[in-house]
Amino acid sequence: MLPLSAHRRTGPGLKRARFSILLPSSIIYYSPLPAPFHQQHRSSSLPRRSSAKAKMTAMEGGKKTLHLLPLLFLVSFFNSLLPAVLSAPAALQLQTQSLALRPLPSPPAVASWPESEAAAALESESESETSSSAATTLSMELQHIDALSFNLTPQALFHLRLQRDASRVQSISEFAAAAAAAPGGNVSRPRMGFSSSVVSGLAQGSGEYFTRLGVGTPPRYVYMVLDTGSDVVWVQCAPCRRCYSQTDPVFDPSKSTSFAAISCSSPLCRRLDSPGCNQRRRCQYQVSYGDGSFTLGEFSTETLTFRRTRVGRVAIGCGHDNEGLFIGAAGLLGLGRGTLSFPSQAGRRFNNKFSYCLVDRSASTRPSSVIFGDAALSRPARFTPLLKNPKLDTFYYVELLGISVGGTRVPGITASLFKLDPAGNGGVIVDSGTSVTRLTRPAYVALRDAFRAGASTLKRGPDFSLFDTCYDLSGRTEVKVPTVVLHFRGADVSLPASNYLIPVDSKGTFCFAFAGTMSGLSIVGNIQQQGFRVVFDLAGSRVGFSPRGCA
Repeated sequence: MLPLSAHRRTGPGLKRARFSILLPSSIIYYSPLPAPFHQQHRSSSLPRRSSAKAKMTAMEGGKKTLHLLPLLFLVSFFNSLLPAVLSAPAALQLQTQSLALRPLPSPPAVASWPESEAAAALESESESETSSSAATTLSMELQHIDALSFNLTPQALFHLRLQRDASRVQSISEFAAAAAAAPGGNVSRPRMGFSSSVVSGLAQGSGEYFTRLGVGTPPRYVYMVLDTGSDVVWVQCAPCRRCYSQTDPVFDPSKSTSFAAISCSSPLCRRLDSPGCNQRRRCQYQVSYGDGSFTLGEFSTETLTFRRTRVGRVAIGCGHDNEGLFIGAAGLLGLGRGTLSFPSQAGRRFNNKFSYCLVDRSASTRPSSVIFGDAALSRPARFTPLLKNPKLDTFYYVELLGISVGGTRVPGITASLFKLDPAGNGGVIVDSGTSVTRLTRPAYVALRDAFRAGASTLKRGPDFSLFDTCYDLSGRTEVKVPTVVLHFRGADVSLPASNYLIPVDSKGTFCFAFAGTMSGLSIVGNIQQQGFRVVFDLAGSRVGFSPRGCA
């Protein structure tokens, strides 16, 4: 840009003022009046012009001056806009954050649980449960089910995790679709299930995190999987007609003073999706999985002990006939939104609040945890309202409005792609048992393309399993990646880089940890939830996300 300079007279008898503006190419000097040196310093060697010719020349100069005035106005106007134009790229600059590159985590060791099981088991059976019912908070440590899978490499464990994940997503999607299609929403959940073969740990897709709790009085401690996508609480029970192998001895209800059967006419029995009744008129439950695994037995009430906190008269399934490779854990603690889940049954006692925080095992030695009661909301959180699916009460539906990459909203991702309609189709759920977040295909493609554009400086690698956006980061210890923000109604959740670019092998391959689904249902998985305390305030009908909430 080159300067355009002009002289103008500021008033009669005043000095000339000089001002400059920028033009793209040449320097132009402009004087609104005839310049003095034209009149006073003419060379004596030049022929004298006639007076008429001099006047004509002056008039022509005036016309040129008038012609230049609009140009000067335009140039001055655009010159005034130049600072804003130059600063615009800064406002549109890609927002990035650093990602420390860590390998796949090694298999975790089974934790030494802090509660003194021996001491708890020796406590008097007549200990008052009234005092324990006054407690409004309980907390438990969680572990990933990889801890129950022995002698496997990190790569093998990751492959198994993705297999479980695919099975779970298919199961959830099929169940939601069946509920939407059923008249009145009366779908039999036991007919739905996990559709591929069991490969390790628990039945495919039944959950990723477990804890240790006591069943009965005195309490017998067992491993139980926690799952926000399930409602029924169940445990293997003796005598076994068929039982799978588990780490601890099978629970024997005849040795518990607090075990009580439920009659077929009980309102609790009628809450089951497909209740049954045996010859003794006792309520029967059944939970089946698509791979052929199942658990069946008596529906009963029992006392559960979490460390030293006892919760009495919890409706649980006591499974005498259990088939499948549920190796390790003894059963499942359902944390869904249905009326038979543990949070619903114990809701009044814990003020209808619970939260969990799942750690990134590759970056932290802190344990994951779940908290019930007012302490579940101990940290500031960004809340979004819970939505209700009229056809299905198990899942936690939220409203996702859009996603940003690198500080800019992705244009192709709109709220309409995630809408839960009145028939129960579509929507977005928050799930602890799904690992990789699934988005409806159009939303995923738009997100993936935006991330690829923002990460164009990274070396692309081959696709891996369900991931189609991977990078070869071998030999590097840290990279810059575009930021990713999930925009829920009322809550913008900014993800750490390790929650969306993850290691998938030992060679330095990292992949964008989102995937598309042809189902209308989107799922926020536990990889994206890592490090957040996810708060379920059922009394307020909302879900909150508290960053750095595992401390």
